[in-house]
Amino acid sequence: MVCKRKRKIFSPIYLTLVLIILYLPILMVVIYSFNSGRTIGAWQGFTTGWYTRLFHNALMADALKNSLILAVLSAGFAGVIGTLGAIGLAHHRLRASGFIESLATLPMMIPELVLGMAYLALFTAVGVKLGMGALIATHTTFCVPYVFINVKSRLIGMDPAIEEAARDLGASPMRVLRDITLPLIMPSVISGMMLAVAMSLDDVVISFFVTSAETTTLPLKVYTGLRSGGTPEINALSTLMLAAIFIFVALSQLLRARSDRKLYASK
Repeated sequence: MVCKRKRKIFSPIYLTLVLIILYLPILMVVIYSFNSGRTIGAWQGFTTGWYTRLFHNALMADALKNSLILAVLSAGFAGVIGTLGAIGLAHHRLRASGFIESLATLPMMIPELVLGMAYLALFTAVGVKLGMGALIATHTTFCVPYVFINVKSRLIGMDPAIEEAARDLGASPMRVLRDITLPLIMPSVISGMMLAVAMSLDDVVISFFVTSAETTTLPLKVYTGLRSGGTPEINALSTLMLAAIFIFVALSQLLRARSDRKLYASK
């Protein structure tokens, strides 16, 4: 009884300490984005002026536009490639399916530094110009696994009798895919694409290797600003990026939960 009581007291304390260690730095960034002084770490009063300056900064606006275009296009391509790959592996039992699945998820495990250097070497060797095109290709590569894993897990949980019943009623494989499979897995596809958008908006290392002087993304702009000393304007930008990523991740989890409920209801 004493051990259980001690465990009940210790668990909330331990959890609180872990959450403080994880989120205190993020909270400090948010707090100092409202600091009226230019010095990071010295509170001099509350202001929202840095957000106003941020919204009137043409260079930041251009970097934001590039990041949004990059995130949307790479997530879209990753959505198509990851979904088709997951459906193909789920419906065709291949001897090398385990190996192919490992290859599909490999970009998540390769260090970003190595992946960035590899793409830089590849693009230089084949003569591909660095810039938005190279960024889209590299971001699509590391975004595909997020869609692939989400869709593959959903397909594994689906009852195969649903598709078999549609085929018994005379539906062609393409119609089964369009009317049965895609509607059931679409929440997982969108969830994976939202995670891909969040990962793309967050990337610095890979983008650093394959970007050009004419194409600057928002994370690179933040990194450059921090290297030059940093201002609360950078904190304001980081706060907005954190909010956007949290929203995308939350929507992704919500869609996944709705997908789970739909899947259980169909069984």
